[in-house]
Amino acid sequence: MRRARDPSSAAFTIRAERPADADLIDAVVGAAFGSPDEPRLVRAIRASGNFVPELSLVAELGGDVVGHVMVSAASLQDGDAHCRIATLSPLAVMPSSQRRGIGSALVREVIRRADDCGEPLVVLQGSPGFYGRLGFEYSVPHGIQMTLPTWAPAQAAQMVRLSHYYPSIRGRVVLPPAFNEVNEH
Repeated sequence: MRRARDPSSAAFTIRAERPADADLIDAVVGAAFGSPDEPRLVRAIRASGNFVPELSLVAELGGDVVGHVMVSAASLQDGDAHCRIATLSPLAVMPSSQRRGIGSALVREVIRRADDCGEPLVVLQGSPGFYGRLGFEYSVPHGIQMTLPTWAPAQAAQMVRLSHYYPSIRGRVVLPPAFNEVNEH
């Protein structure tokens, strides 16, 4: 378990999620996104073969779960070749606990753990400004393409290279089926 300090000096801890956290995580993710889709996505990933338990983390502040990040298994397809990669989604922090460094700390910690697990890279669809400060960069110049939702600018296709990355990793990101299943509802 890692301890971190937010700008207001209140300590928060980061740890792997536990089965008993499921409802608390749903509440955090639902409050952060204001939609039932993202909690449904978390549950669908957790129930799938793409779930990586050691890469699903929570942040606790004052004994309460106030943040969550999940990295799941995805693949990179280049013709007939497939390579396992990791995808970060979602990242959520309770609105009342935002702007304290909790989201950034969760991302940094899950990246560190993904690297420890031997992942070559982590991809995501998100804010270039926020994730760029955490080491993510536009993926297309590195040969990594993603199909983005209509709300996302092209630069939202991002990746962070980990120590097991090699430059010949290229292709189109294939997200876990849970992403499509949730988007169909």
